[in-house]
Amino acid sequence: MTEVQQMSGCVEEDEDRAESPGPSGLSVKSNRSMRQPYNFSHEPGASETKHKFAVSVDKQTSRCPLCQDVLKDPVSTSCGHWFCRRCISSYRDQSGPPGDSCCPQCGQRPRTGRGPQSIFDVGLQKVLDEHKISLRSRFEHVTEGTEGTGSRTLLNRIFTELYITEGQSEEVNTQHEVMQLETTSKKKTVQDTPIKCCDIFKALLVQQGSIRVVLTNGVAGVGKTFSVQKFTLDWAEGLENQDVNLLIVLSFRELNLIRDQQHSLLTLLHVFYPTLEKVRAEELAVCKPLFIFDGLDESRLLLDFSSRTLVSDVTHRSSVNVLLTNLIHGNLLPSALVWITSRPAAANQIPPTCVDRVTEVRGFTDDQKDEYFRKRSRTEDLSSRIISHVKTSRSLHIMCQVPVFCWISATVLEHMLTTEQRGELPKTLTDLYSHFLLVQTERKKNKYDKGHETSPRELMEADKDFLLKLGRLAFEHLQKGDIMFYQEDLERCGLSVTEASVYSGVCTEIFRRESVIFQKSVYCFVHLSVQEFLAAVYMFHCYTNRKTEVLQDFFRQEDKDRKTEVLRKPNFINKLSSFFGRKMESDLSLDVFLKAAMEKSLQSENGHLDLFVRFLHGLCLESNHRLLGGLLGQTQNSPEIIQRVIENLKEMNTENISPDRSINIFHCLTEMNDQSVHQEIQEFMNSKNREQRLSEIHCSALAYMLQMSEEVLDELDLSQYNTSVQGKQRLIPAVSNCRKARLINCSLTEISCSSLVSALKSNPSHLRDLDLSLNHLQDSGVKLLCSGLESPHCRLETLW
Repeated sequence: MTEVQQMSGCVEEDEDRAESPGPSGLSVKSNRSMRQPYNFSHEPGASETKHKFAVSVDKQTSRCPLCQDVLKDPVSTSCGHWFCRRCISSYRDQSGPPGDSCCPQCGQRPRTGRGPQSIFDVGLQKVLDEHKISLRSRFEHVTEGTEGTGSRTLLNRIFTELYITEGQSEEVNTQHEVMQLETTSKKKTVQDTPIKCCDIFKALLVQQGSIRVVLTNGVAGVGKTFSVQKFTLDWAEGLENQDVNLLIVLSFRELNLIRDQQHSLLTLLHVFYPTLEKVRAEELAVCKPLFIFDGLDESRLLLDFSSRTLVSDVTHRSSVNVLLTNLIHGNLLPSALVWITSRPAAANQIPPTCVDRVTEVRGFTDDQKDEYFRKRSRTEDLSSRIISHVKTSRSLHIMCQVPVFCWISATVLEHMLTTEQRGELPKTLTDLYSHFLLVQTERKKNKYDKGHETSPRELMEADKDFLLKLGRLAFEHLQKGDIMFYQEDLERCGLSVTEASVYSGVCTEIFRRESVIFQKSVYCFVHLSVQEFLAAVYMFHCYTNRKTEVLQDFFRQEDKDRKTEVLRKPNFINKLSSFFGRKMESDLSLDVFLKAAMEKSLQSENGHLDLFVRFLHGLCLESNHRLLGGLLGQTQNSPEIIQRVIENLKEMNTENISPDRSINIFHCLTEMNDQSVHQEIQEFMNSKNREQRLSEIHCSALAYMLQMSEEVLDELDLSQYNTSVQGKQRLIPAVSNCRKARLINCSLTEISCSSLVSALKSNPSHLRDLDLSLNHLQDSGVKLLCSGLESPHCRLETLW
C-alpha cells in the first residue's frame, strides 16, 4: 500500500517505538487503546469549525482538572468545564451508564436530561435523534430473498434468533462452505459458549477488561447481515446497547465504490450519512461511537495492517484503507467500538492482535429451524409438513442451518404442498433448486403474463434466453471467485439492467440489487448456491448444444488455487483434447463429460467447484430434465449411460487429492439418487464381519458417516478395515470424531496429513491418543504435524 504523505494529524511512528505488550488471547482486551490522544491543532487542513473550537480555550495555560497536565485536545462538558479528551473518555467509561455521568469538576449532571446521550448539547442531541430515526426507517423492513415492490417485511416479524458462539477453530477454513456446514452441524451446543447478538460487546464473567473490536465469522447466507440489521434496529429503537451514542453501519460493498478517493473519517460519515453533516470533529471525538463494517469478504480494499502510517485526527484526509486500519488499530477514535463481519476464508485479513473477541454465526439450531418455518408458514399443519420433510433428507436438513436456504426450501415446499402440482417432494439439492427456479418462473408468468396454464417445459422455454444469460454470468464469475457484479458485468453477458429488474420476476427472487451511493448498483445472487446452480445449468446447456469453445476454456482454464493449468500432468482430462479443435457431434458422451468435470473440481484445493459439480450430476437425471428441459436441451441420458456415470464416480482415482475433498464424490452419488454405497456401508456397520473388502468410494462414505455421527467414536483403527492404501487414506477425515486413532503403516503423505492436522486444530478437538507407527513422514509432513500439535485446541495426550 502506498504510504500517505505525512500531514497534520498524521505522523510516522518512530522505528524504535515499542508498543505495550498485550495478552495474546483473542478474548482479552490488549493495551492497544492506550495510545496518544487526538491532536486537534491549527495545522493546515483543519476546518473553520475546528479552528474556532481550538481558540476557545487557552491550551498553553489551562490544565485538565483530572490529570493536572496542560490541556491536550480539550473537550468541554455541557456545564462549560474543559478536560483532556482522553481523561473525560476514561472517566465516562468508568463511571457507569453515561446517563448517570456528571461533570468531574462541579458534579453537575448534563442539562438536557436525555438519558445516555444527555452529556451533549441540545443541537447535537437533535442530530443524533434524527440519525436514530433514519436508521430505524432503514432497518425496520427487510427483503428476505426478494427486492421487488411490496415484498418488504418487518424484520421483527420474521427474525428468528440465530445461534452465535464465541471463538472458532484456530485453522483458517478455506474449504467449500457446504463442507463447513456439514462439519459444524453436529457440534453439540454444550461444547460452545453461546452469545446473544445484542451482547457481543459485553465481556463474559471470566474475561477481564472491555471489548473494543469484534470479528464475526459465518458462511454465506448464515445470517451475519440479518444480525447486523437486528442489532442496529434494537439500538435505534432504544432497546439495547444504549451506552453507544452513535452507531454507523457501512458495508464493504459500499466502501468499494470510494476506495480510490481521499477522505477524512468525518467526511466519510457525511458521504454515507448526510444527517450527520452537522456533527463536528470535537463532538465526534467525545461520543462513544460504534462502527459496523459488514461483509469483509466482499472488500476490494487493500487493508495493510503493517503500514506505519498513523492517523489520529478525524479531520485528516487519507485513503479509505488507511482510515479503516487506524480505526481498527485504535489510533483513530480510541473509544470507538468496531464490529466486522466476514465469511471464514476472508477473516484472516484482520490480524488476531487487533481483535478482542471472535464470534461465529452458526445459523439455526434444529429448534430455531422449526421456529422459522412456523413463522413463515400460513398454517400449523403446513409448517409441520415442511419440517417433517426437511428432516427426511440429510442434505436439506444440514443446509437449512442457513436462513437463506430455509427461505428457498419454504418457498418450494409451500408451493408444492398448497397447489395441485404433482410429483415427489424434492430430497436432493438439485431437485430443490430445479423446483425453485420453476416456482419463480411460474410466479413471473402469473404476475406479468396472465393466461392459460403451461407445462414446466413451456415455462422454461419462454424465459430460456434470459435464464441462460443469467447462467453465463453465474458461470463466468464462479470461475473467478466473484459473488458481486456491477452493471458492466451484466451487459457483458447480454443482460440489461431493465430486463433484470423489470422484465423477469425470476430476477427479483434470484438476483438481489443493492442500491448504494452515487446511484450505482451492486448485484448478487441471494446465495452462493443459487449462483452455483445456475452456473451448472449453463454448463450443461453448453454440453448438450456442443458449445466447444466454452467447454474447452473450462477444462483448460488455469486453476485458481494452484496457478497452473489443469492439463499440466497426464490425467483423464487430457483425453478431452481429442474432441476439441473440431466440431463435436456425438463423440463426447455424458459420462466422459461428467468425469472430466469431476476431475476438474477435485484439483481445486478449496473446493470452489464442489457444489457446482454436484448440481451437474443431479441435472442429468430425467426428473430434472422434465422440470428444466427447455433450458438443458436434449441429451442421451439412457439408463446405461447413467449407470456408467455412477460407476465412474465409484472408481474415481483420487491419488494426491485430500481425503476431505474425496468425500464430494459420495455426495455426487446422492445427487443422482444412487443410495447403493450408503446402504452397503450401513450394512457393513451393522455387521460384525470386518473382512468385507471396501472400495475407495466405500471408505469415503464411511468416513463421512463416522464424521457426521452424533456420538464420538472411541477408537478408529485403520488396520481393521480390508481396503487399499488409498482407501485407508480416505478414512482419515473420521479422525476428527474419535478419541483414539491407530493409523499404523498407512503410507501417510503430506496431503493425507492435512486431515489429521485439521482434527488436532479443530474446536473442540476430541483426539487424545494417536498412533502413527510405521509411517515414513517426510520433513514437510513432520512440520505439518507439529503445527497441529502446537495448536491451543490440541488435546492429545499420547503420541506413538
